[in-house]
Amino acid sequence: MNQVNMFDVNFDNYDFMDLLDYIDKTIQERSQSYILTCNVDHVIKLRKDKEFQTVYSEAGAVVADGMPLIWASKMLGKPLKQKVSGADLFSRLGNAFEQRKYRLFFLGSAQGVPEQATKNLKAAYPGMNIVGCYSPSYGFEHNDEENQRIIEMLTESQPDIVFVGVGAPKQEKWIYRHYNSYGAPISIGVGATFDFLSGSVKRAPDFMQRTGLEWFWRLSQEPRRLWKRYLVDDAQFLVLLLKELRKRDKAKGGRLE
Repeated sequence: MNQVNMFDVNFDNYDFMDLLDYIDKTIQERSQSYILTCNVDHVIKLRKDKEFQTVYSEAGAVVADGMPLIWASKMLGKPLKQKVSGADLFSRLGNAFEQRKYRLFFLGSAQGVPEQATKNLKAAYPGMNIVGCYSPSYGFEHNDEENQRIIEMLTESQPDIVFVGVGAPKQEKWIYRHYNSYGAPISIGVGATFDFLSGSVKRAPDFMQRTGLEWFWRLSQEPRRLWKRYLVDDAQFLVLLLKELRKRDKAKGGRLE
């Protein structure tokens, strides 16, 4: 499968079916791997975060999570097939997970949220095999005792796929540090997915997702928490895109008008 390099990230040019093929293959081989869903926020954080860069360099698959990245790929003449977001995994691949009886584990969000997400998914996919869920304590990533408890929980439940929803880059770094210890074939950071699935946070309408305005919806829902991310940090993306366009133009021997 071909890759697209943008913003110093090697994106796998996957749609959801390609990603499912990768998941199937990894589970069949019983190897350990993790998937990264890269959005604009990741691209910005990667500029200065060395550990996050290491996490990216060793990922099994990196997919584009966000319409701005899809549009950027088209502007740069190397179009990515599809936005593949963690929040859409269950609506797009839920039937496949159910049919394959994959063992799923949910780690993250506030107390009761992954349990409600499980209940709602079971209503939609009665055969979905969710083998456990856990809401880690605040600051758990720095708590050796809590991390050991989670690793033992995962080792005992033997999931095929571990979904970690504690926000970026915390979730990706936690997976990177521990995925070999608990031995699940697939781990993936899914951000606010459990909140959406449980109904505790309302997701943006479809038209806002399609038109790249999901960020605006999320900002309006949680302005105090997200204003800096969207209005300050992620605004740097336009500068990075201009640099990518100049780099492309230079490689062609031309120049930007």
